[in-house]
Amino acid sequence: MDNNALILFFVKAPARGQVKSRIASLLGEAVVRELYRSFVLDMLQTVDQTGISSMICYYPAEAKAEVKSWLGRERSYLAQRGSDVGERMEHAFREAFSRGWTRAVLIGSDIPDLPASMLVEALDKLDGNDAVIGPAEDGGYYLIGFRNDTFLPEVFHGIPWSTDAVCTMTSAALARAGRTFHQLPRWRDVDTVHDLQDLHSRNAGTDFRRSRTMSCLATIRNRMTATEGHHGEV
Repeated sequence: MDNNALILFFVKAPARGQVKSRIASLLGEAVVRELYRSFVLDMLQTVDQTGISSMICYYPAEAKAEVKSWLGRERSYLAQRGSDVGERMEHAFREAFSRGWTRAVLIGSDIPDLPASMLVEALDKLDGNDAVIGPAEDGGYYLIGFRNDTFLPEVFHGIPWSTDAVCTMTSAALARAGRTFHQLPRWRDVDTVHDLQDLHSRNAGTDFRRSRTMSCLATIRNRMTATEGHHGEV
């Protein structure tokens, strides 16, 4: 892997009503905003552990000052621009490659326990593949990446975002275009209270148990249990 690799990290300003609405409807806004801050800080620590350059892609575009104050003024930042998440991802890749990066992977901020090794693997696999994709358990994907000479904007067009068809349709678009791609192991992102419960239980014996996210979850375990049966599906 060369030194021109970049991790594009998509985050939202943790404003009221902007993050994890399905979980907030059951656990409350204050809890969810604190959880989301923990997710982002844990993931940023993981990104830093890789030693790979990163760029924080923030949303909304007018939140730059707030996000920089939160995550550090010394980091690189890029506003997310576009009418939907597909346009925003396409814009981020175009910006990265126009600035001279030769390979880039993009991740969201709802996979707090994703290990650094997975990010390194994703960029390594771009040596022999045109693209890389990480399928999520819910049918979406948690990571996508390209080289500058294999970038395919079409994978962000005509996709029904937030459905279980996202990864399948994206993979099909890559195949139709003749692009080779490496598929990473499946991972579970966090969208519901049930996902939070799973995150907590599967990390009880891992290094992630010492994370900000797990400390935060430990303080709300009773509230999560009380919502059992709802799973945040509202």
